[in-house]
Amino acid sequence: MSVIQVGIIDTTSKLDQELVQSAAAALNLQVIKDLPQFWNIQATVSYLPDAGKIPPGVWPVKLVPKLPPGEGGVHMDKHNQPYSLVIANPGSDEWTIDASHETLEMLVDPYGNRLQSAHAIAIDPNGTITDNAGEFSYLVEACDPCEADNYAYSIQGVAVSDFITPHFYDPTPTPGVRYSFTGAIQAPRRLLPGGYISYVDLATNEWQQILWIDPNQKPIVRDLGPAPAGQSLRVWVDAQMEAYKQKIRHKRALNPALLDRCRKRRTELSRIASLRAKLYT
Repeated sequence: MSVIQVGIIDTTSKLDQELVQSAAAALNLQVIKDLPQFWNIQATVSYLPDAGKIPPGVWPVKLVPKLPPGEGGVHMDKHNQPYSLVIANPGSDEWTIDASHETLEMLVDPYGNRLQSAHAIAIDPNGTITDNAGEFSYLVEACDPCEADNYAYSIQGVAVSDFITPHFYDPTPTPGVRYSFTGAIQAPRRLLPGGYISYVDLATNEWQQILWIDPNQKPIVRDLGPAPAGQSLRVWVDAQMEAYKQKIRHKRALNPALLDRCRKRRTELSRIASLRAKLYT
């Protein structure tokens, strides 16, 4: 199996370059150590210092200051190769979670059309997501069901996204099985507050989503209708989600405790690195 190369590029020229390099190193550990435990993927992540140069064969994750509506997520270049756009601003470190999110989803489903058939789900009158009669084909989005910052974890002082495992689509729960890497998802096809899942109902051929975008409200079902022909399903779903989030104006819930622990961890690692450098002089 060939190794996929991913490159992190700061196009803003305003980010802390030490953090960008640390993020690339943390994502590299995530994709060579954590991701292959569950997904058959071999990849590396590196820091690309020159935003004007992308080496051949590298799938870029471009850190940008803003995006037009519906332009986030993973896209295809003129040669149908994946790339990702992530909003990153110097006022917050949360972009590292988004960069992890988009990197993982790009690796698990590079072209945005991967579907996995499994039992249907529904929302009961109490607002609980339950199994239902029928069969759905789920769009394989590795981070959407657990995308909220509360479920991120730290690698070398960098906050990274939780992600689902293939067991997420199992028919029934099994003791000792992980449905997301951190174990936060505790049963197949369940969402965490702040997440969502997209699927096509095989009985109607219509696309729907179960959304739990606002953790303070119950999840809801949203009808999307038929998917357009000739377009990446992920690009289409991402555009639908961006329009929805703008409409409801839901403010993202950050995880300040995690980000603070990560900053303290990076500061200590930087101090140790400086001390170690003196051993080689």
